[in-house]
Amino acid sequence: MDKLKRLLSGRDTEEPEPGGLAEVIDATSLSWGTRVKGFIACFALGTLFSVLGSCLLWVPRKGLMLFAVFYTLGNIASIGSTLFLMGPMKQLKRMFEPTRLIATVVMLLCLVLTLCSAFWWRKEGLALIFCILQFFALAW
Repeated sequence: MDKLKRLLSGRDTEEPEPGGLAEVIDATSLSWGTRVKGFIACFALGTLFSVLGSCLLWVPRKGLMLFAVFYTLGNIASIGSTLFLMGPMKQLKRMFEPTRLIATVVMLLCLVLTLCSAFWWRKEGLALIFCILQFFALAW
């Protein structure tokens, strides 16, 4: 378990990092138990939003818009859950690596365009297309 903690926190060796910056990072970081609890909470919330969005899809007149909004919020919460395990900077560095750059940009763009098409443009069909693209970009 300690090896997994070191790997996810970016420390491959057991030796502490030299210098005062390491002390500041250690003093302000969350404990491993708190990170796991935050991950579980965010992931559960993301799953709940996605399932709720799927259930609301069948509501007359506003169902497709509610689905798009809750599905997008579920994806945001699920992506945010991994921030607890890796930390925000390491997560961003990994998301924007050259091998993941296109998928990350497509995913973030689809998240924004889904919400724009649901709230401002009021185009439910377009919101559904962007939800499908979100799924493919996330799977990619």
